[in-house]
Order: sequence, then structure tokens, then C-alpha cells
Amino acid sequence: MIRILFVCHGNICRSPMAESVMSYLVKEKGLTGIEVSSAATSSEELGNPVHPGTRRILEQYRIPLIPHHARQMTRQDGEEYDYLIGMDSANLRNMARITGGIDKIFGLLDWSSLPRDIADPWYTGDFETTFQDVWEGCSSMLDMLQKEKM
Repeated sequence: MIRILFVCHGNICRSPMAESVMSYLVKEKGLTGIEVSSAATSSEELGNPVHPGTRRILEQYRIPLIPHHARQMTRQDGEEYDYLIGMDSANLRNMARITGGIDKIFGLLDWSSLPRDIADPWYTGDFETTFQDVWEGCSSMLDMLQKEKM
């Protein structure tokens, strides 16, 4: 079993989007043995549902939204998950602080042809660009997993 935790600041936009996209891609490819979840580095949105912009963009692309309410990442997540995937450099720093700096922390676009941060649509309002980056990151990561782990 490969366990992946997607992490962003509030766990209402990018990380639940990545959780939903990766779950969709895993199902579409008929893969098994991959478990996906998401969390926040902050406590600001705890218990809140997915942002309406994330819901809309997932509906537009016919990606089922994983049932979700924001939760905060814990140190134990670092032990329980194989991959801790942050959306931007600030997330990665906070994830390292929370876990004590383990070697399971990556950026979602680390396996893409152009590694970069994924902009937070909470601030940009651009859920389309965020979706395209999340799709690219999840696809690239899944390709890597299929080549190396499965």
C-alpha cells in the first residue's frame, strides 16, 4: 500500500483538489494499492468544507469531489504516509517543521518537466491554472509511482 498525503495551507483548495484528482486518476487507470488523503499546515480552516471554487472546477472537469472537511497535518502523518506532498515552498517548510524534517516531503510538481510552486487560488482566484498544475503534478507523480513502485 502506498499512502499519499497532499498538503496546503488551509486544506480547502489545492490539497483536496489534488486528493480528488489523484483518486480519480488511480480509479481511471484501474490501479490498486494507493491511498490518498489531504491536510493543512495551518489551523485556520479546520472543519470547513472544500472551497466553492475548487468544487466548481472539479465539477467542470467531471472529477468527483472526495467527501472532505479541513484537518491539520500532524507529526504522526509523517510516520503513517509514504509521500507528503506540498503545494508550494511555504507548505514544504511548514511540513518539515511539523514532522521534524523527514525525507518523505516533496512538492507536487517535483516529478513534472517544470518543477514549481502551485499558486493558491484563495489569493489568485484562478482555479483553472491551479487545476491544470494539480492535474500535471498528479499525473507526473502517478507515472513515477507506476515506474518505480508498482
